[in-house]
Amino acid sequence: MEKNAKYCPAIRSLRVFEEVAHYGNVARAAEELNITPSAASHQLAKLEKDLGCILFNRSPKGMALTLAGENYLKEISPLLLGLAQASARLGNQHARSALRIHCAPSFGLLWLLPRLHKFRERYPELQVTLSCSYENLSFSRDNIDIAVRHGFPEWQSFEIKTIRNEKMSALASPAYLAKYPVSAAEELINHALILSESPLIQWPQWFAAMQLAQPDKDWLFRFDRSYMSLEAAMLGHGVVFESELLAEEYLRSGKLVRVLDESCSLPVNAHHLVYPRGFAQFPHVSSFLQWSGEQLAG
Repeated sequence: MEKNAKYCPAIRSLRVFEEVAHYGNVARAAEELNITPSAASHQLAKLEKDLGCILFNRSPKGMALTLAGENYLKEISPLLLGLAQASARLGNQHARSALRIHCAPSFGLLWLLPRLHKFRERYPELQVTLSCSYENLSFSRDNIDIAVRHGFPEWQSFEIKTIRNEKMSALASPAYLAKYPVSAAEELINHALILSESPLIQWPQWFAAMQLAQPDKDWLFRFDRSYMSLEAAMLGHGVVFESELLAEEYLRSGKLVRVLDESCSLPVNAHHLVYPRGFAQFPHVSSFLQWSGEQLAG
């Protein structure tokens, strides 16, 4: 017990552990780290022996984290990232002036990108890198400072600031409504409805919340990207049920309008600012948090 209390694993062993956890395969992790598979297996076996627990379940299909392994990964990932960031900032002036953001494509395209010039004007010394995908990247492995994630806030070991006051509404173009007017919620069942599959709340949940029967005809379109759904609605194809946060520019320009009054909108907490604990103390991260908070509040 005394040995374990003082034991500190080698960084190379922890890097092997993290990569194997990500890829579920020792050979792929070894390739990523530019070492041999046997060296990676040796590092992993030594780490498990020194910790006194099994971190992976091994099978012909690959490596899967045990419960102990999952908990260990949650604990060490922010520490590895902090170490990498601290080393980079100490030795590289460019790294100290870089802000790396990751977010879902729809949020990046529809909300963040139109505003990034404002952030750059306020903080011209910061070089912004924006990567967009629907996977939750590793902060340490992918060198991310802050992420804007969509979904339920179930990311342990991270700081989470949920974007409040987001709401979902039925939206359509003025041209569509001029041709196919809507005067009551129950009328939407007979309209061309565009199903946006990415939001946490979709058309079926809206009809249920309004205590209306579900549509018995097919959706006009189904899209797994919010920006595609909003573009289709803007082009006059039909009515979409989407986030007003993402549709803000469409609504401001009048390209889309709310079909029904605000009483028929539904609140949702779907977007979150996520970052490792302690990262808010870094000036470039705190600058983005402050700026984004002002933008979302205003």
